[in-house]
Amino acid sequence: MITSTGNQKIKNVVQLLASTKQRREQQLYVVEGVKMIQEAPASQIRQVFLTQEGYEKIRSLRPDIASLVTDGTMHNLRGPACELVSDDVFERMSDTRTPQGVLAVLSMPQWNAGEILDKADKLLILVLEGIQDPGNLGTMLRTAEAAGASLILADSKTADLYSPKVIRSTMGAVFRLPVVYSDNLLKSLRRLQSYGVQLFAAHLKGRQNFWDTDYPLKTAFLIGNEGNGLSDEVSALADRMVRIPMDGKTESLNASVAASLLLYEWKRQRT
Repeated sequence: MITSTGNQKIKNVVQLLASTKQRREQQLYVVEGVKMIQEAPASQIRQVFLTQEGYEKIRSLRPDIASLVTDGTMHNLRGPACELVSDDVFERMSDTRTPQGVLAVLSMPQWNAGEILDKADKLLILVLEGIQDPGNLGTMLRTAEAAGASLILADSKTADLYSPKVIRSTMGAVFRLPVVYSDNLLKSLRRLQSYGVQLFAAHLKGRQNFWDTDYPLKTAFLIGNEGNGLSDEVSALADRMVRIPMDGKTESLNASVAASLLLYEWKRQRT
């Protein structure tokens, strides 16, 4: 059992939780809690840390993980390194107020947007430009999965998908829905169009209400920064701008709410 916060493995987990740079360099991220561990793909799990109480919680849900714990530590070539840690050490590692005693380090999935675009006869894509709020990003991921989205495409200014706050708010969708970051969003959007994807920008200048618009089988919705919306350059690439009508003095909706409305209108038109 690990009982020291000075242990290098513990230090590395703390770094992964705190630093986007470390996550990107190591291509690793941290998930915490029984539900997240229960849903985590076995092929991506690299390390597991459990308190004794956490072990009791997880052994019936993920026996493949629990079986790697013996009298303290087992390094199994067929599976992840699974380690018991003291309650004090786990509290130091945890990013939550009420730790459940279950935490894992996962490798980042390597999604290939080209493969997704090549194989699909219908596409629902959510394009994000400069989304900053972790809660918004996580909610968009959950909603996009629920609406049947194929892919999320985000620019490099969008918040880090693998930050602890975003991971928690995805409620497991991060394991299942492909998310691809682009260093050149304009180029990526043109590539979508070359695959027959039509781009619809949620924009205050849109002349047609979003529910009065017919969306094709291959559709991408463009959602901009919470404060500034879409840039002029991205907006100019849209095949059409659509608006979400609002009464009262409200000037704009929360970005995740706007995305939800558009995604589900596409879904409604398919059913």
